[in-house]
Amino acid sequence: MGRAKPRCAWCGDDPRYAAYHDEEWGVPVRDDRLLFEQLILEGAQAGLSWITVLRKRDRYRKAFANFDPRKVARFDGRKVDALMADAGLVRHRGKLASVAPNARAFLAIQEEHGSFADWLWEHVGGRPVVRRARTPQATSPLAEKISKELRKRGMKFVGPTIMQAYLQAVGVLDEHAPGCWKA
Repeated sequence: MGRAKPRCAWCGDDPRYAAYHDEEWGVPVRDDRLLFEQLILEGAQAGLSWITVLRKRDRYRKAFANFDPRKVARFDGRKVDALMADAGLVRHRGKLASVAPNARAFLAIQEEHGSFADWLWEHVGGRPVVRRARTPQATSPLAEKISKELRKRGMKFVGPTIMQAYLQAVGVLDEHAPGCWKA
């Protein structure tokens, strides 16, 4: 059997993490539904390890209408109560309650800019920013700027550290480590 591909150290040996790294992390995303999904999942991850959320992702897709922002924007307090009872989710009321208002802000950005992807990618001239270092940055001026803009629009769980992870995940920031097969 051959040697494993060299990867960024953060994904370790977990097969699910390795598949996420190899197939998704850092791949430029321009699909609004996928961008919305990642935005919500990164917020859910705050204070936890990413693998925790990754293991729950299928349940999130079901609970959040496959991350259709129009459907999620209509979630109300009763829906949040139902989500709080779902052991397949990260049961943090603040995180779950933030999803509907975040969806409404997401839709407003789509309305103003044609798509959320257009708005997001215009921050980097449409091309990923490449940085090679042993460990990904915890935050950056770009993450701070986007975080500030989203918070001004009323979004929650979009702080600079969360936004840095988001930008890396959706390929706006390409921060695969030197020596990683994806670098």
